[in-house]
Amino acid sequence: MNWPKLQDSFNSPASTMALVRRVLAFGCVALGMVAAPASAQTDNFPNQPIRLLIGFAPGGSSDTVARIMAPKLGELIKQNIVIDNKPGAGGNIATDLLIKAPPDGHTIMLGTVGSIAVNQHLNKLSYNPITDMAPLSMAVIFSNVLVVNAASDVRNFEDYLKQARVENSRLSFGSSGIGSGGHLAGELLKTAAGLNNQHVAYRGGAPAMNDLLGGVLPSIFSSPTDAVQHIQTGKLRAIASTGNKRLEALPNVPTIAESGYPGFEAVNWYGFAAPLRTPPEIVKKWNAALVTTLKDPSVVAQLRKLGLEPAPSTPEDAAKYYRTESDKWGALIRKAKIKAE
Repeated sequence: MNWPKLQDSFNSPASTMALVRRVLAFGCVALGMVAAPASAQTDNFPNQPIRLLIGFAPGGSSDTVARIMAPKLGELIKQNIVIDNKPGAGGNIATDLLIKAPPDGHTIMLGTVGSIAVNQHLNKLSYNPITDMAPLSMAVIFSNVLVVNAASDVRNFEDYLKQARVENSRLSFGSSGIGSGGHLAGELLKTAAGLNNQHVAYRGGAPAMNDLLGGVLPSIFSSPTDAVQHIQTGKLRAIASTGNKRLEALPNVPTIAESGYPGFEAVNWYGFAAPLRTPPEIVKKWNAALVTTLKDPSVVAQLRKLGLEPAPSTPEDAAKYYRTESDKWGALIRKAKIKAE
């Protein structure tokens, strides 16, 4: 029988060390086999076209930003960027699709202040964008601009306040949806100035702008992307902007802060996110491509021409900003008792 000899071999220091080395080697191979699929997934990324979700209709400002960035972004990521517009519910439809998408980096979203930081305070959602998405980078930050049709008898901000304070005022204001940056700017002004005008929600900036141009809607807190061209051609009149400084694209338009409401600030912004549990290596690749795109001179020039300021960031800084904005606007929603319709 060989058992005694085998037992003796375990008692030999040299044999014991050899056995340990064989066990460790086997363990490393096994671990490598387990880790291989995840590593291969990361190393192989991307291996198919990228789906870029937009929560609003084509022609709106978030859609415009995506289309400006897509060519350079696709060049850097080495895949086609397919823009997928899913308008409705203030961006919630697109966000829900992102949350449910495989966390492999092939589906990302360009979200808005509404879809990322606000909607969870207005609706009973099955998810929380702040905790259930993986931030990639901020995209752009910009002020909204309060505009009226050029045929309106509202000539300036003082006229606007006067008409908006009338009981049951007909000077309603539109936006790209409940919880959008334009909606929140209007509600913040209502609270600050004691206005009686009402909000009209649309399924995107483009349809709201069409109604303003057609004389159906009295005013909009619009993104510069949607408004600047019509201001320049004389179809719209700019009344005031909502940031803490004047828009570079509209230097002659005063801010609300300098028009009697110091400290007033309601900036709009867009940011990129991926599904939760997207591998850190893929998040890093996306961040590098997004930051490079947002610093590209051609992309920067196109965005700034529309009044949008590129805001590339780390994923960590984006996450912090999303949370801060969620806290800020959540407080306003509760104070103003804003409800989803």
